Amino acid sequence: MKRRSRNGYLLIPVILLLVVLFLFSGVKLLESVLLPKVDVQEQFHTRTIVRDGISYYPRQDITVVLLVGTDVDGKIQSSGSYNNKASADMVALLIFDEAKEEFCILSLNRDTMMDIPVLGLNGRLAGSVYAQLATSHNYGTGLADSCENTRKAVSDFLYGLTIDHYFSMNMDGIGILNDSVGGVEVQILDDFSKVDPTLIQGSTMVLNGEQAYSFVRSRASVGSKLNISRMERQRQYMEGFIASLQTTLSENDMFFADLWSDIADYAVTDCSTVVLNRLATDYGKYQFAGSVSIEGENVLGEKYYEFYADEQLLDELIIKLFYRQTSS
Repeated sequence: MKRRSRNGYLLIPVILLLVVLFLFSGVKLLESVLLPKVDVQEQFHTRTIVRDGISYYPRQDITVVLLVGTDVDGKIQSSGSYNNKASADMVALLIFDEAKEEFCILSLNRDTMMDIPVLGLNGRLAGSVYAQLATSHNYGTGLADSCENTRKAVSDFLYGLTIDHYFSMNMDGIGILNDSVGGVEVQILDDFSKVDPTLIQGSTMVLNGEQAYSFVRSRASVGSKLNISRMERQRQYMEGFIASLQTTLSENDMFFADLWSDIADYAVTDCSTVVLNRLATDYGKYQFAGSVSIEGENVLGEKYYEFYADEQLLDELIIKLFYRQTSS
């Protein structure tokens, strides 16, 4: 197959791996046929929403990829039941805007309170529970069914958004991705002395694999200890990674193939290699438009922090990203 260019053709699939990595999740790569996609056109009338007398309908010129990361180490494996210990420690959406030919990342706080689908003993939907988004991945074997459960939770939270694909990788992928691009430059704004003394507060550093793991994963003993602070570090890391990635791709046109063989045991996706290649072909030259997150309030619950999205701001963001105003 011909490449559009060494940089453009490979950039997007690797970013899928990256953002997933920094989202550290864990599940086996699946060479599977995609599940049937929801027909947005059929739902046009039922999903049209009205605000201040203005009607909006779901955009059909975007592609949305769910990126999930779980808080587990080692190669992926099934829990053997429809319950597992791998929480969705990070969740984000990679949004390709075909009209503007750019892509952005919407980060969701893992502590966000929402309705979570619950799977029964047979793996079928058995109801829902109001809980942290992170728990959505705990329902299922930790493989594709858990990813699908998180996809449903996020979709329902965002007004039934059609999420085209998902991609997940566990924490052990962080160092692999980081070192594959020769390290990532970041500013150390928080005190990591209790986690990794080599991360010196106030300095600018090119992280090695172990440092990258500490930088994007640590929370309890760093800074404010809140997930919002960690999300900001992950945003900074992601943008630094993209810069290093672009340089690496200009020097090695076999980069993606080599990297994929190293991380395959730590990832799961509903995308076949054919689909990944299509994403690269369709979106390889798109510009990165930055990251955005949902605003809200952190509240200390009985045991854990809970994040409650600002409903008005969430509504405005959903319309901005995923809807278009109807013609008058």
